[in-house]
Amino acid sequence: MPVVIVVGAQWGDEGKGKVVDLLSERADMVVRYGGGANAGHTLVIGGEKLVTHLVPSGVLHEHVKCVLGDGMVIDPQTLLEEIDGCRARGLLGGGQLLVSSRAHVILPYHRWLESAREARAGAIGTTRRGIGPAYESKAARRGVRVADLGRPARLRELVEQNLDEIVPVLVSWGHERPGRAEIDALVADAERAGQALAPMVGDAGRAVDAAVRGGRNVLFEGAQGSLLDIDHGTYPFVTSSSTIAGGACTGAGVAPTRIDRVVGISKAYCTRVGSGPFPTEMASPQAEEWRQAGQEFGATTGRPRRCGWLDASALRLAVRVNGLNGLAPTKLDVVRGRGRVRVCVGYRLGDVLLDEPPLDAEDLARVEPEYVEVDGWDEDSRSARTVEQLPAGARAYIATIERLVGAPMWLISVGPDRDETILLRDPFAPLA
Repeated sequence: MPVVIVVGAQWGDEGKGKVVDLLSERADMVVRYGGGANAGHTLVIGGEKLVTHLVPSGVLHEHVKCVLGDGMVIDPQTLLEEIDGCRARGLLGGGQLLVSSRAHVILPYHRWLESAREARAGAIGTTRRGIGPAYESKAARRGVRVADLGRPARLRELVEQNLDEIVPVLVSWGHERPGRAEIDALVADAERAGQALAPMVGDAGRAVDAAVRGGRNVLFEGAQGSLLDIDHGTYPFVTSSSTIAGGACTGAGVAPTRIDRVVGISKAYCTRVGSGPFPTEMASPQAEEWRQAGQEFGATTGRPRRCGWLDASALRLAVRVNGLNGLAPTKLDVVRGRGRVRVCVGYRLGDVLLDEPPLDAEDLARVEPEYVEVDGWDEDSRSARTVEQLPAGARAYIATIERLVGAPMWLISVGPDRDETILLRDPFAPLA
């Protein structure tokens, strides 16, 4: 049976949660493989909203095994709160959740460090959830892993090692040194969280491999978007992990030869949160009109998202680095009634015309986007369940994106609810 990866094809916030939830009806296992609680996935079922930050979007389906993979960084307190919230709604019963013992842990000192950095000049606009500092601890080989929460002596030793590195930096920036009582409370809280999570902790990589080998439908749920990838995104305005399809292999412990299909999620326009170059960004008040129409506010932080025209050049990069088999544009309904719609086809950097974003962020900040325009539409598209039922302008817009990006449409979201979807190809259909 197919193994499918769903990734964001832009700067995140593309609506992956809805698509993963929809595809989870056919899945046996849904796996998060990177990032942490900086990613918020919004699910809308029957008009009722559920936002998940760590638990995979497959949580709404009782038959789906939800896995937090080795490559994640997990705030145990946030995870426990999310589990409680899900269980209050009748979700996550019967051993549905598996947490990797090898995933790294975000502890309060990671948030202290990130918040202090974000208060200084030159901040890049993170969620202040401690994601980056946790990955720094991991790369420095002094990170706390989920398994360490159940080993008190090792846990305290690792906490002390990290504080030896982090506290002098905080003090040099004018912050108070944490007292012994505060550190003791931090360790005790981590131990209690480890005890509460213990029944759900195990070897996630082996469980994922067993599901794949057993012919189960496995869906990997990406976080953030391809343009935020630590290696291939608009560095340094990126996240701290690999957000592209290849990250599923390293973050979940599955061989690349096991992957069958990759689906890229994009909005029918562009948004970006935080700092960083954004060539197709709209000016106010137009950006505010789109922001309100699309309710473009971060699911994790509530921050307003920057809005811009669809960038086919950036999508071409996403197609290339992810090996996308198909695209799934979301929020097509937001484009309705906006007049003529622009699509960026390339950038001009001096005398050079580029068909993909330049490698350097400073160059990306000074490019001039080249556009084509498509007639808009005023008719409602949310009732459409086939492409033929879409307004003529919407069909022309979708066809233009498909032609410019060079990847076929597999799914089109015409509204926030699960059933407001046009499914053109099922990623879990039998392989040809």
